[in-house]
Amino acid sequence: MDADVIVIGAGAAGLTAAARLAQRSLRVTVLEARDRIGGRVFWTDGSDGRESVELGAEFIHGKAAETIELLGRRGGSAVAIDGESWTRDRNGTLVSDEMDFRAAIDIFTNALALESDESVDRYLRRFEHDPSSSSKIELARVFVEGFDAADPSIASVIGVAYELRSGVDYATRRPSSGYAPLFDELLAECVKAGVTLELSSAVRQISWRRGAVTIEVGINHGGKELRASAGVVTVPVGVLRAHDGMSFKPPLAADKRAAIDMIEMGHVVKVALRFRSPFWERVDGGRYRDASFFRVRGGRFPAYWTQRPLPGASVIAWAGGTQTKPLLGLSRSELINAAFDEFAGLFGDPRIASEEFLDGVMHDWSSDPFARGAYGYVIVGGSGAHAALGTPIEDTLFFAGEATSADGQGGTVNGAISSGERVAREVSMVLEAR
Repeated sequence: MDADVIVIGAGAAGLTAAARLAQRSLRVTVLEARDRIGGRVFWTDGSDGRESVELGAEFIHGKAAETIELLGRRGGSAVAIDGESWTRDRNGTLVSDEMDFRAAIDIFTNALALESDESVDRYLRRFEHDPSSSSKIELARVFVEGFDAADPSIASVIGVAYELRSGVDYATRRPSSGYAPLFDELLAECVKAGVTLELSSAVRQISWRRGAVTIEVGINHGGKELRASAGVVTVPVGVLRAHDGMSFKPPLAADKRAAIDMIEMGHVVKVALRFRSPFWERVDGGRYRDASFFRVRGGRFPAYWTQRPLPGASVIAWAGGTQTKPLLGLSRSELINAAFDEFAGLFGDPRIASEEFLDGVMHDWSSDPFARGAYGYVIVGGSGAHAALGTPIEDTLFFAGEATSADGQGGTVNGAISSGERVAREVSMVLEAR
């Protein structure tokens, strides 16, 4: 055997699992297809002299105890988001709003009592006869598309309600120095414990029988094979669903494939616009000095947010779920230009933004072959899919990642970290018993 355990993927789940397993004196190798760690957490390093920005996961959702602990080891913390919200109305005017997403998403509370699952769209139609609910319906749909990156026509309303009950969407914070320190800590733990990390090592095939796995690595390593007693798969569900990437021999059983098919990958288009200074704070005599969010009804990017409460001159343009459909066919430069033009137009005189604009950066997660989307959500009838995906096969193949989080933390960094902790316990118990 080349290792006791081979972990596939060096994202939050993979590195967490690898560190914990190696700390139990197991020989662990991590294979990562990219030339970097982090997975769908991806930041610019600021080496160009410009502000570092998060191109993937950016926020901390819910209590996130594991995330807070890892950040704390590097002197970091979670910072509560504050500030004002502004919306461009149908007349093109920016007006202050106090959109209460918490009140709006409470509309999903009773969904857990449904006799059978249904789509978010169908569930929300139950309230259309009540004029007082119209604003809640609109915000609830915005929440599902924007926060879950989900298509309301297929997203499970029971899945959304279960997620909300977990509390992950009732508190949103940011890492005080971004997510880089957290991954610095995970990497340091892996190195100290003796983990072997191989980057640019795309796995093409996982062959297995009870008690043994053989991992075939792609052409960058000459098609070499690695062997271990157990394998831990932490790749996104979009990669598991693909037919032109990683394969299993023998193929995954019907119940595992069914779980994968019940978890859809949400699509997100996220563009970071970097400016010389936060110019919007000076517009109209400082009217938007405390702005955290700018929302654009009918815009190509429905939401923009600043770095508040942290200092920064970057703005994130965001579209999720079905809102991304008109954008997915555009080039990187077209997306950056569209985001800039729309944001600059919010303030009446685009020249103000033009004079301050430095550049735009982004990552195309939908076409990334090692992601195939942003993060997972359950479709109608998918209750239990997260747990089923995370169930080990023959005590030999184990699964982790945000899509295996069965406690409502799917789609979050902390969900990935906690799944790595879980799978490390599962693997160590099996290997110690052999």
